[in-house]
Amino acid sequence: MSGSKITGSQAFQWFNYTFLSVAAFLCLVPIIHVFAVSLSSASAAGSGEVLLWPVDFTLSSYKFVVLKEQFLQGTWVSVQRVVLGTAINCLLTILIAYPLSKDSRSFRSRSVYAWYFVFTMLFGGGLIPYYMTVKSTGLIDSIWALVLPAAVPVFNVILLLNFFRSLPKEMEESGLIDGAGHYRIMWAIYIPLAMPAIATITLFALVGHWNSWFDGIIFMNNPHNYPLQSYLQTILIKRDTSFITPEEVKSLIHVSERTSKAAQVFVATLPILVIYPFLQRYFVSGIVLGSVKE
Repeated sequence: MSGSKITGSQAFQWFNYTFLSVAAFLCLVPIIHVFAVSLSSASAAGSGEVLLWPVDFTLSSYKFVVLKEQFLQGTWVSVQRVVLGTAINCLLTILIAYPLSKDSRSFRSRSVYAWYFVFTMLFGGGLIPYYMTVKSTGLIDSIWALVLPAAVPVFNVILLLNFFRSLPKEMEESGLIDGAGHYRIMWAIYIPLAMPAIATITLFALVGHWNSWFDGIIFMNNPHNYPLQSYLQTILIKRDTSFITPEEVKSLIHVSERTSKAAQVFVATLPILVIYPFLQRYFVSGIVLGSVKE
């Protein structure tokens, strides 16, 4: 009897491994295909010969993309946005989640503030009032227009709030008995224990700022202030030739529209592919622990 149970368990385990391996491979196929196209010649990509392996290997597409001044400028704007935006998001998320994690006896207006933040998740004023608000504050055509309007991600606040509520209340009580204030308790006790959840919201903020493109297009009048994703959107969708110099036109002989698009997409995706594996274990534990309710 025990042998049959072990065999059944092993079969189920092998099924899980096989299913997850196939699912992972299917997720990787588009990325591998785009990478293969970016390394192939214009004729091979245009004729549909490229699947998962480069045909007529060449780096012409990457030379065309990476050496472009506007591409480098967009990358620099995106780096600034990610650094400033992620830092502001995490700081405000911590400062909001900590008091909202208290019960109504410790924070009488907690329910009012909590519903206020939830309301902003469910309803919005629309694009025109959003743009007019940013314009009236003088943020148009500046890096702050990409950072401040989304400074408080409410979903991250809820995630960290639930994590704080799952921590034993005795730790806070012992800190208060020792004479520590709430700021001291938050920075010395809660934040070190909440590092998995903080790593999770950091990853959310980082990916969100890096992938965002729409706000860059509507808030930036000067194309040279576009973040990388907004610049790629303009090039890949609208095919705006104002970014292409006469010297780059000559290089297009060896680069097709498809290979240049593939190279730009892969280069823009590469930072997230590199960073995510290092934060993945914190991401999983942060999601699980942040969802625990008493």
